[in-house]
Amino acid sequence: MKRLLLSLIILSLALPVMASENKPGEGIKVQPARATWNTGYFQEALSRRALTELGYDVKKPKELTNPLFYQALKLGDLDYWTNGWFPMHDAQMPRKFYDKAEKMGYVAKAGGLQGYLVSKSAVDKYGIKSLDDFKRPEVKKAFDRNGDGKADLVACPPGWGCEKVTTHHFDVYDLGDHINPIKASYAASMADTLAEHNTGKPVFFYTWAPNWTIFKLKPGEDVMWINVPEINPTEAQKPNVARMTVAGVKGAVSDPVKLGFVVSDIQAVGNSKFLKKNPPVKRFFELFSLPLADINEQNTRMQDGEDSAKDIDRHVDEWIAKNKATWDGWLNEARSAAR
Repeated sequence: MKRLLLSLIILSLALPVMASENKPGEGIKVQPARATWNTGYFQEALSRRALTELGYDVKKPKELTNPLFYQALKLGDLDYWTNGWFPMHDAQMPRKFYDKAEKMGYVAKAGGLQGYLVSKSAVDKYGIKSLDDFKRPEVKKAFDRNGDGKADLVACPPGWGCEKVTTHHFDVYDLGDHINPIKASYAASMADTLAEHNTGKPVFFYTWAPNWTIFKLKPGEDVMWINVPEINPTEAQKPNVARMTVAGVKGAVSDPVKLGFVVSDIQAVGNSKFLKKNPPVKRFFELFSLPLADINEQNTRMQDGEDSAKDIDRHVDEWIAKNKATWDGWLNEARSAAR
């Protein structure tokens, strides 16, 4: 009887410990943020789910522009986000940012591609390799939609960071007399582009990855990434000029390809004080990584109308179910960091 009683006491003492190891974040409130672009929502929702499974009380994310997020993170008003693009965002950091914050792992290493894509059929027919080819009369005519004698390009709307780069390209490569940049609503312009592609017309557009556009129009099958004529960086790009030429890009007309934009790593960023107190969070983000194809596919589902919070939660459920071993491995390693 005494042995049985002793066993019950030991078991009762062990149960809270086991629960604590399974939920190391129990009782701890966390305030994440997310970017204003919806192509970054998926990784935020996945990471929020992971921290919730680790026991953390994760609040609804605050949606902020980049500079506001980094300032708030430095001040300790926020704990993390998964939408860092580096080195692109380095110029938006407040002074002495890395005294208070740090990058963690890679949501998608070299996943932040930007550049110009052209219908593969037109690339093959006209031998298109770079923006310079759009100075040729037969190429301009093939892509001229409004009869102004110029090729039409779906470009960046005013106010987007990429607009400064595309405007720079028009200046340094002397494209103004040959290409007409369409700067209206990007989503509407790309919907028109997709419709034109589906009727067999050649298309020419700027895009970035991850994005639904390169799930609907797949590089190497439907479209091809093309070169800029030569690497001619803006002042802001100069410190990272080596990252403007990239090898191994699927569906590029050359390898390496001169994209004309700095390729970014997508990374989580967290407040150092918060991470020091919560090693399971830091360990999770060191491991957390998504294939670009998975992000593109989920972004496409949102573009097709599955864009509510419930829809995104369902996408998270489905991704976890398909990648259960990987998911459980991340969480188990995160839990071990608390011991």
